[in-house]
Amino acid sequence: MSHLSILTRSEIEALGPPIPEELADTDVPESFLQDLALKHLATLPAPTTASVAERLYLPHSLTEELLNRLYREKLIEIRERRGLGATLYAMLDRGWERVARLEAQCGYQGPAPVSLDDYKHLMRLQAVPFRAATMETVRTAFRDLVLPESLLQTLGCVINSRSSLFLTGLPGTGKTAVSERMNKALFGFIWIPYAIEVDGQIIRIFDSHCHRQVPEKASATEHDRRWVEIERPLIIVGGELTLENTDLAWSEIARFYEAPFQLKSNGGTLVIDDFGRQRVGAEDLLNRWIMPLERRVDFLTLHNGKKIEVPFEQLVIFSTNVDEKDLVDEAFLRRMGYRVRLETPSGDAYAEIFRRNFQTRGCRARDRSRSKLTRLRAPEVFTRGPPNEGVRTPGPPEPRD
Repeated sequence: MSHLSILTRSEIEALGPPIPEELADTDVPESFLQDLALKHLATLPAPTTASVAERLYLPHSLTEELLNRLYREKLIEIRERRGLGATLYAMLDRGWERVARLEAQCGYQGPAPVSLDDYKHLMRLQAVPFRAATMETVRTAFRDLVLPESLLQTLGCVINSRSSLFLTGLPGTGKTAVSERMNKALFGFIWIPYAIEVDGQIIRIFDSHCHRQVPEKASATEHDRRWVEIERPLIIVGGELTLENTDLAWSEIARFYEAPFQLKSNGGTLVIDDFGRQRVGAEDLLNRWIMPLERRVDFLTLHNGKKIEVPFEQLVIFSTNVDEKDLVDEAFLRRMGYRVRLETPSGDAYAEIFRRNFQTRGCRARDRSRSKLTRLRAPEVFTRGPPNEGVRTPGPPEPRD
């Protein structure tokens, strides 16, 4: 493991990952970095030390060292020596031949990766927010929802314990809305790498569709640019989920791996929405995650058959409107940290939801109108939902209707 192993969580949060001073500090094989530098150099019209360093996200001194090695191996030539970081390079025939062989093995051309050990170390350091969520934090996260105080207290316990949550309830009771807002109560930001190197292969971690980058702070202390600071991620998967989505995705065209969604959600929240309605059976999916939920580690498989251990450090929420007895057995439910059922709003809660929606739209409602509409929420007055064997299931209208 690199120099990151001696750092504490407070140091990482205050300063970020430190800049590597030597190639050995990257904890990535120097030959891999050398080959990556060569691939970047091959794509630049006028490659210089500075332009290659900008692609690698490595300091100029380390990039210069890599390029000098390529020069000594007669893979590149020096066209012109200029000022610091401005030396101009060009590819040689042997270099082009090497690039062709490298592209056949791994097509990745992004920032220099970090090692799997460094990734696991930093994820475990950052998994638990250094500041616990208070009830005020929880209320702020759910301020746009009308929820009973007892439910907010339970959700606060779930957030601070980072235990898994099995969330059930009838359709329209707010399960998805509650799941989405739980991540807002997790304090602070985390650092993740752009990519991980494992046995000469790349696993891409950072995904602009899933991760929201934090603007760089104006600070005198620079950090290792192979890591990016993000908000704690919230990833929601629904009916499209399959077992194949839970493992590494190998691209034959790009020739590197894309991390599965649970790896991208490390340090944040993973919501399995509409659980039980996926294209994969609920039992198969639960069997896949029994050990990760219990031990906080997951195992992924490379295309050569090798398995690697990765952190499983996120708050996992299973949200469903299917009866839990029809989905899972008691053995699995025991592994759930918490079980919560959302009920339909009470009369007072319904009136408050109605009042807020009226206010949001800039309207005014008389007390008589509100009380009349609240009375109409009685199940015997309105029915909602598709017919079920010729019988319509009673239910109140939505307050936003």
